[in-house]
Amino acid sequence: MQTEVPAWGPATFKGMGAQPDADIMQNGLEQLREMIARDRNHPSVVVWGLCNEIGGQAPPAYQFAKRMREEAKRLDPGRLCSYASDSLRSSPERDVAGLMDFIETNEYYGTWYPGTAEDVAHHLDEIHAAFPGKPIVVSEYGYCACAADRPEGDEHRMEIMRSHDIAIRSKDFVGGAIFFCYNDYRTHVGERGIGALQQRVHGVVEVYGTQKPSYDLLRRECSPIESLTVENQLNKFQIFIRVRGDLPMYALRGYKVRGLFFGEGNIPVERREVDLPEAAPGSETKLEMAFSQSEVPLHVQIDVLRPTSFSAYSLIWRP
Repeated sequence: MQTEVPAWGPATFKGMGAQPDADIMQNGLEQLREMIARDRNHPSVVVWGLCNEIGGQAPPAYQFAKRMREEAKRLDPGRLCSYASDSLRSSPERDVAGLMDFIETNEYYGTWYPGTAEDVAHHLDEIHAAFPGKPIVVSEYGYCACAADRPEGDEHRMEIMRSHDIAIRSKDFVGGAIFFCYNDYRTHVGERGIGALQQRVHGVVEVYGTQKPSYDLLRRECSPIESLTVENQLNKFQIFIRVRGDLPMYALRGYKVRGLFFGEGNIPVERREVDLPEAAPGSETKLEMAFSQSEVPLHVQIDVLRPTSFSAYSLIWRP
């Protein structure tokens, strides 16, 4: 949804005066123009990301982002512009984020700096007070095992995800949240490994794709389904689906519910699908799914399927 120019870090503008150096400014504008020329016809691109964690209250960084926004609006006035800010924790009203169409904040309470979910809620309230007319997106949050006092421990990642999501969902002016990140990744500033094998341990899967326990939690947290419960009587299942009334909140249209009946040898022997009627946020729907098998299943896997056929929620029912 957002594609971004790789202008990252406050060190980019270190030692500059009130304006960014001409070569940095020109480089940013050239990359922005190339990005817009490449992606302007993609319907999935909603936002032009102008920069990332630049220290948006420093004068040269402020002027850089301001000029980038002006150029993006000149080339493509219909699309939104924003940037992922990490400089909104104090005096947010001074940040160049205020010039954007909506506010993006990177928050790492409990990782890069001290704090709890209560601090997240307070942080969001302060931003909202500074920019009451603009929605807020938490453009990054998560847990990085990136220092001796922050060792890898997926339980920390899961606790941050759970507690921060509660804080984020409690604010109706927050329009979205992006967990960072999906995978551990190679980087020259990585804390694990040596040389070209350096990596940063930040994700819900490892560098080769092995899923950590936090993967399943992230999948649940990103689903529009809040809960799925079943009752069974002689292989006739009553399925109860509750749609989230908070983030991520949207009506479900064109969804299906699929059931896989696993019999002896843990082998699927029957599959059923039923249409899920259009379901509004916060609603609950009851469906019936009957299998023809007379045996008791080892288990039944229930999936709520998106119109794309990808599973939005899974449940394993066992007798």
